[in-house]
Amino acid sequence: MLPIKVTLVAEEHIQKAASWWLANREKASQTFTEELQRGFALISQQPEVGAKATNVKLKEVRRIHLSRIRYFLYYRVKAGRVEVLALWHSSRLKGPVLKEPPNAPLQPTAEKRGG
Repeated sequence: MLPIKVTLVAEEHIQKAASWWLANREKASQTFTEELQRGFALISQQPEVGAKATNVKLKEVRRIHLSRIRYFLYYRVKAGRVEVLALWHSSRLKGPVLKEPPNAPLQPTAEKRGG
């Protein structure tokens, strides 16, 4: 099981999507968090599970589809951890523009922050 770190860009994607989900999906308000946590657990335990992302320029990127919320979770394995790079809605025609994250400290996962 590898630790997960979320880049600042991915954290922005997650926060924006979570806010939208809470405002627009009252009857399934917990679905977003549940599906994201399920995705994090899956890539932490089986980092090779994701398909290689061919729609991004950054190397060694994989993605999994979080079907209940219709988002792709883009990530890669680097330095003994899973680095989450983006959360991208599947209806978008192009993938995210991924760049090498700066050397700034990465954010802990939502689970580690208590929410």
